[in-house]
Amino acid sequence: MHAPAPSPVLLVVAHGSRDPRHAATVTALTERVRSLRPGLRVETGFLEFNAPSVPQVLEKLSLERPAAEGVRDVVALPLLLTRAFHAKSDIPTVLREASARLPRLTIRQADVLGPSPLLTATLERRLYEAGVRPGDRRSTGVVLASAGSSDPEAIAVIAEIAREWRHTGWCAVRPAFASASLPRTEDAVRQLRAEGARRVAVAPYVVAPGFLPDRIAAGAWEAGADALAGVLGPSPELARLLLQRYDEARVPRIAALTA
Repeated sequence: MHAPAPSPVLLVVAHGSRDPRHAATVTALTERVRSLRPGLRVETGFLEFNAPSVPQVLEKLSLERPAAEGVRDVVALPLLLTRAFHAKSDIPTVLREASARLPRLTIRQADVLGPSPLLTATLERRLYEAGVRPGDRRSTGVVLASAGSSDPEAIAVIAEIAREWRHTGWCAVRPAFASASLPRTEDAVRQLRAEGARRVAVAPYVVAPGFLPDRIAAGAWEAGADALAGVLGPSPELARLLLQRYDEARVPRIAALTA
């Protein structure tokens, strides 16, 4: 009887930031993932600004030689909400270069996190924490404020999430962007106010604090928003979503083993 193959390592690939709150939030999120699935090995690598880098983590994994055969399989999960430049170019390039350099490893890139009902649930949680109550929905307009992107696919996804979220009872939901695209958060707040929303809440569609989330917050308060939700952060829903994307990515491996 052969022992079952170990589960692939989950490598969370974060962008990184000079803002120390970013790395602290990523750490808290990965700790929550570990608590939901004890025994799963979870590592974190950053694209820039923070350590360890993604190549450094993969190099470390390739050199490990425990009693069995060592680490063989890795699922690299981008901590990204849309398929924009980092998901389409940066991360695949880093992983391809690592695969060529480290032939002992099988590295599979998981899908990005969004869109997902679990992300919408986190947005709702953060709005509630900011003081928005279920009874406020019909009179409250929401600004779905993302970091922004020059990628049309990513912009279209944010707009579609706003449209779908509107159907859950908010008087209106408008997308906004902190960079690269328009409208800005403050413009969307003013638009909702002009359209008759009694209350306006801003919901940042970003994982962790940093420069662009701070810009979203500044725009919200400048335009007189009534409530500003926190970033998605280490919510239980987001941790469950990471595990969901991990499981989806390892399905081909499971199918091969059972064929």
